[in-house]
Amino acid sequence: MHIPHKGMWIAAFLAVAAGCAVGDVGAPSKPVPSSVPTSNSPSPTPTPVLLAPVMRHTIESSTAEIPFRQETRQDSSVDEGTKYVAREGIPGSRTRVYEVVTRDGTLIERRLVAEFATEPTAEVTVIGTRQSRPTCDPNYSGCVPIASDVDCQGGRGNGPAYVRGPVRVVGSDIYGLDGDNDGIGCE
Repeated sequence: MHIPHKGMWIAAFLAVAAGCAVGDVGAPSKPVPSSVPTSNSPSPTPTPVLLAPVMRHTIESSTAEIPFRQETRQDSSVDEGTKYVAREGIPGSRTRVYEVVTRDGTLIERRLVAEFATEPTAEVTVIGTRQSRPTCDPNYSGCVPIASDVDCQGGRGNGPAYVRGPVRVVGSDIYGLDGDNDGIGCE
């Protein structure tokens, strides 16, 4: 069947439904049955006209967060027991773009057409592992520095470290600060 103009398709459909040949929209090609109203008959209930399905093509997107990893690094240049965040974590994201086809509101096809991602940045936490050395020798009460040699300040020793006395010897007198062995050094 050839329809000369797009706007004529409804007329052609109605003509075929009424028993007319296409092209003779106004003139029936066969007698009109008695069930089809004439101009003198009362109007019947209208017959539903079938419409072409409505097809829709749309673009949809969805974005999801990508969580960041947490990393821990040990650092021997940082005192033991010290912990800090060296770099804050930043989440990433993933966006997916879909072409969606529906017919009369019913999903026909959903096709992935593009995908974009921003990678997350890991959070880095530093934990110190450096053992803190005691600064005072445990053989003396009062603080006698730990060094290759310690002498009494103002005395005849050549250091490299000095202590201002008096200091009590509570262990071994490893630096020879108690010259008279009475338990008190640098007096």
